[in-house]
Amino acid sequence: MTSQRETLLNLIATLSFRLGDFTLASGQKSDYYIDCRTTTLHAEGGRLAGLVFHDLILQNFPHAEAVGGLTMGADPLVSNTASASAWRALEQGLDPADPATRLLQGFLVRKAEKTHGTGRRIEGFLRPGAPVVIVDDVCTTGGSTITAIEATRESGMTVAGVLCLVDREQGGRAAIEAAAAGAPFLSVFTATDVRAAHISRFGNST
Repeated sequence: MTSQRETLLNLIATLSFRLGDFTLASGQKSDYYIDCRTTTLHAEGGRLAGLVFHDLILQNFPHAEAVGGLTMGADPLVSNTASASAWRALEQGLDPADPATRLLQGFLVRKAEKTHGTGRRIEGFLRPGAPVVIVDDVCTTGGSTITAIEATRESGMTVAGVLCLVDREQGGRAAIEAAAAGAPFLSVFTATDVRAAHISRFGNST
């Protein structure tokens, strides 16, 4: 039986990976492009990403109270991971609406503070001192993830760990680990994993 992780990898390789000549947001040139949002916003891809992330959080950061990240790459990951905690609670016969049921909450980090209303940069869960996990879809230089780490800490919450769906293996890991200051950084897949899965399915076609 195909595992959830393997199915998710095949979806990313099919929906999100392209070979060609690309210029990344970082300005770097690449012979491939990964747009994970086509997978994380896909009905089954989003569900699987949430379940895989939730499993990793339970295994590595069981004390975490919430999951969050920088809009908009993290948006579907945050929503699906938080929802996965409720699905799993139901499977265990627990009531997700019961305050006693421990669920992962979600929050999103704006790229800049709102200029109206409350002016908050963090939307959703926000409790000073709470241990949380930062998530992102693709890590290249790590800039988006680091921005989320810094904003989360400035809000008073504690970064317990960092999860990335695909690490492009272009220096982002080292930068994120430095910014995380001891909080573990884990990636579900590397770009090498996704490229291999794509070529296995489609050859060297785009």
